[in-house]
Amino acid sequence: MTASARENAPENARESTRETVRAAERVANARRHVSVGETVGQTMAMAWRAVKKMRRQPEQFFDVTFQPILFTAMFAFIFGGAIAGDVQSYLPQMIPGILAQTVLTTCMATGTQLREDMEKGVFDRFKSLPIARIAPLAGPMVADLLRYSIAAVLTFGMGLLIGYRPGGGAGGVLAAILLAVFTGWSLAWAFTWIGTIARSAQAVMGMSMLILFPLTFLSNAFVPVTTLPDPLAAFVRINPVSHLVTATRDLANHAVVSTEVAWTVLACLVVIAIFAPLSVRGYKRHM
Repeated sequence: MTASARENAPENARESTRETVRAAERVANARRHVSVGETVGQTMAMAWRAVKKMRRQPEQFFDVTFQPILFTAMFAFIFGGAIAGDVQSYLPQMIPGILAQTVLTTCMATGTQLREDMEKGVFDRFKSLPIARIAPLAGPMVADLLRYSIAAVLTFGMGLLIGYRPGGGAGGVLAAILLAVFTGWSLAWAFTWIGTIARSAQAVMGMSMLILFPLTFLSNAFVPVTTLPDPLAAFVRINPVSHLVTATRDLANHAVVSTEVAWTVLACLVVIAIFAPLSVRGYKRHM
């Protein structure tokens, strides 16, 4: 190396550093100025990526296809006679409960799959793209609406097959499905946040099950609250899952938009308002 080159080396290094900083600033500025329309488009692009991934990995649909059919038949014929006297009398109480349980347990996979993608380095590519920070998170969740819808339709389909006749008609059933799907989608933001802070996909699954399974089974989904001991009944009455189950029963069985429906929608909006920003913040920590 010549003397002139040695003298210019520090200056060249500083210039290279400045260029790197300016490039990073350009990417950051591009991200900060992503419009709402571009954000929606990028989210849908990520959703389409997730749908194609599901198509290539059909095992992702096992929980939303076999679980509703298996649980509906099993709970109906095992507990129907003991709880309601016969299966037909138990179905109006049980089917909305199975709907809530199936959709809520399905949304646990959102955080697990996110953590797996982060461990595999998929999100490393997104770091260099001038896209909205929420798009890589919201895209897969939009795609998961397909999974929730399949689970909900199969639950009611199996119920109809074994004799369930919803008093709310097709409109009430559709409203109950939409409410359950929206609730599952909103709760998935909480599991997405867990996925951004947990150390492994197994940890996400463990924490999700620890949160959701007690809430699901310690609710009014499968048994009347009046049959429970007083301390347990008090918890069941304030359990958010119980409010969702009651709301879906009001819609599917009576086509009534009750206060439980309103409280459930409000709770969903609160969950989204809290955990969507937390998920984005947790995602940014890995960027």
